[in-house]
Amino acid sequence: MSDDARARRRRGTGLGVLLALVCAAVPLTALPDRDREGGGACTARAVTSWQADRGLTDEFARYGNDPVRTDDWTGGDGTHSLRLPDGRVLWLFSDTYLGPVHGPPNPVGESSSWRDASAPMVRNSAVVMAASGRLRRTLPAPLFPDPGAGQWRWPVAARVEPRSPGSAERVVRVLLWTRTAGRAPWIYGVPTATEVATLSLPGLRLEGVRTVLDQRGLADAARRVLFGTSALDAGDWTYVFGGNDAQAAGRRVSTAYVARVPRGGLGEPGAWEYWDGSRWAARARPAPVLGDGTRRGVGSAFTVVRDGGTYVLFTMAAGTRGLTTLTSYWACSPTGPWHGPLRGLSPSLPAGDVAAYNPQAHPALSGGGRLVLSYDVNWLDATGASAQANLSRNVSLYRPRFVTLRLGPPP
Repeated sequence: MSDDARARRRRGTGLGVLLALVCAAVPLTALPDRDREGGGACTARAVTSWQADRGLTDEFARYGNDPVRTDDWTGGDGTHSLRLPDGRVLWLFSDTYLGPVHGPPNPVGESSSWRDASAPMVRNSAVVMAASGRLRRTLPAPLFPDPGAGQWRWPVAARVEPRSPGSAERVVRVLLWTRTAGRAPWIYGVPTATEVATLSLPGLRLEGVRTVLDQRGLADAARRVLFGTSALDAGDWTYVFGGNDAQAAGRRVSTAYVARVPRGGLGEPGAWEYWDGSRWAARARPAPVLGDGTRRGVGSAFTVVRDGGTYVLFTMAAGTRGLTTLTSYWACSPTGPWHGPLRGLSPSLPAGDVAAYNPQAHPALSGGGRLVLSYDVNWLDATGASAQANLSRNVSLYRPRFVTLRLGPPP
C-alpha cells in the first residue's frame, strides 16, 4: 500500500503541528546555469527558512467549524488553489466532508469540535475565498459529477485561460483525476484518465469536461499516469506534472512525469505534448523524469514551483519516511535532471497512527520571496471499531496545514 494512499484514511484526531527543518547531505552535480525551458538563470535551491502560517490554518478551522450553514465544507484533502481575475481565490479539494460541526466540548468531554457520524462525504468540492483572505462559501458539491457508476473525479491543478485562442473572455480550466473503484491494493480507485473541466467566470459554473489522456488501455494499473498534481508556466508553455501509482503496487516511491501545452491550451487535448525521454511528442508514451523505485522519487501527489530559473519539487520522502517527512529536488528544466533529495520539512505529528501527505504550493498566496505550502494530515487506520469514533471525535485533523518557506542556495 502506498504511503500517500495510506495517509488518505479518513480517521483521526488532530493536534497542532510543529515543523522542523531536516537536512539530507547529498553532493550537488554541476549543471548549466541557464533554465533550458524558460531562459532564466538556474542555481541550486533548497529550503533556507520556514515558519508556520497560523493565519491560513486557523481560517480553514474557523470556516469548517462555522455552524451557520449545514451544507458547506468541514474538512477535505487535495488542497489546490487558484487566484481568480477579480482577486478571489478558488480552493479545490478531493474527498470532502459536509454537514454541521458541533462543540466544543463534544459528547465524550474532549475539548475539540466534533462531527456527526452520519455526516455526508462527497468526492470533490470547491470553496471560495474573498480577496481579503476570508473563506466565504462552498460551491454546490460535488462540483464535478461522477463520470459513471463506480467512478469519481478528484480536482488537482487549475489555471485561468482564454476561452479560446485569442479570446478576451476568460474561463477556469481544472485538471481532474478520474478513478474507478477497484479491489486491493487499489482501495482509493484505479487510475483511469486525466480530464480538463471548464468553469465560467465569474460564476464558476461547470460548463463541460474533456478527456485529455485515457489510461484504460494500459493493463498494468501501476504504470498508468495521471497528470495535474502540479502545473506552472514558463516561457510560452504550461508544464503539467503527473505521477503513477507505483506505491499502491508495493513499490517504495512513485515516478514523476511531465507534459506541456502552449499557454492557454489546457482545454485542447490535441495540444498536449508528453516528454518521452528524449523529445516532446503529442501521442508519445510518457517517460519518467524522476524516480528510481527506491530512494529517489515522488509520492502520488507532489508540487513544483519555479524560483527564478530553477524548478523546485516538493514531495513526501521515499519509504517509511514518506509518512513523516517532506523533501525537495531541484532542476534547471522540467524534464530534469532532478537533483536531490535535499532539504525538506519534518512535521511533528499528533500522537497516534497519523501521517502528513500531499504537499502543495500556493503561488496565489505567495510573494515577496516567500512561498506558501500546504500539507494534509490524517489518521491512517480505517479499520476496527475505533475508526468511526476517531473520525467523529475531532474534526481538526482532516484539514490543510500551512507554512511559509524561503528558498536559497543549499548550505
